[in-house]
Amino acid sequence: MRLEINVILVVIFIGIGTMFLTQPTPLINDKLISAKQGGVLSSDLDKEARQFSNETKNLDPKVVKLGLIAYNNALKKGLTQQKVLTIVDYSKPSTEPRLWVLNLKTHQVMFNELVAHGKQSGENYAVSFSNQPSSNKSSLGTYLTTVTYDGKHGYSLKLEGLDKGLNDKAASRAVVIHSAEYVSAEVAKENGRLGRSEGCLALNPAVTKPVIDTIKNGTVVFAYYPSSDLLNHSNYLKI
Repeated sequence: MRLEINVILVVIFIGIGTMFLTQPTPLINDKLISAKQGGVLSSDLDKEARQFSNETKNLDPKVVKLGLIAYNNALKKGLTQQKVLTIVDYSKPSTEPRLWVLNLKTHQVMFNELVAHGKQSGENYAVSFSNQPSSNKSSLGTYLTTVTYDGKHGYSLKLEGLDKGLNDKAASRAVVIHSAEYVSAEVAKENGRLGRSEGCLALNPAVTKPVIDTIKNGTVVFAYYPSSDLLNHSNYLKI
C-alpha cells in the first residue's frame, strides 16, 4: 500500500514539473513591469500609455509604458530636453509599421512607419539581437539621437546607445537611421518581409527625411523586444 502511494506521489510531482516546463511564463507582463518600477505601478504612466495606444492601432500600451520609463530616466540624467519619443517594437513583423514617433507634449502620434531589422536578426520577425560588431543584428534598449550626415544611404541620423552591454557599441558599429529602397509596402507584399540592414534602423525613403528632422539632436529612441536581457540589464527601465 505504501509503495503504491509513493508511486502516485512521484507521478504527481513529475506531472507538475512537466506542466511548468511546457508552459513558460510570458517575459512581459504587468507584474514584471511593476517589479522594474520598485513594485509601484504609476497611474500617470498607465494613462499616458493608453492615450498613445488609442491614437494608433497595433501599439501595445505596455510597450509604450516601458518607452516612457526609458524616456523619464534619460530626462532625469539630463540627456534630453525634447518632448519626443520614438518606439520600435521588434515583436511585430517587418511587414507591419512598427516604428512610432510620439509627441509627449501634445500626445500625438506623429509617425507610424515600416522599419527594417538586421539581416542576422531574423526573416520577417526579428528574434535575435546583438551589441557586437559585424554581427549584422539589431540591438535593443535606449538610444539618444545625435547629428545628421550625408552618407552612402543619403541623409542619415547617428545614434548613441545608452544601455551598456545592450547597445552601447552602436556608434562604433555605425548603427544609424537611414533610408533604404528595400523598405516599402510593395517589397513587403512581394517578398513576405522587408529587406534587411546590417543592424541599422532602415526606413522608407519617402519618410526618412521628415522622420529624421523630427527626432534628430537629442531625442530618445526605445527599441523593444520581449527579452529578459532587456528588462534585467537596462538601467533605463528602472525607477
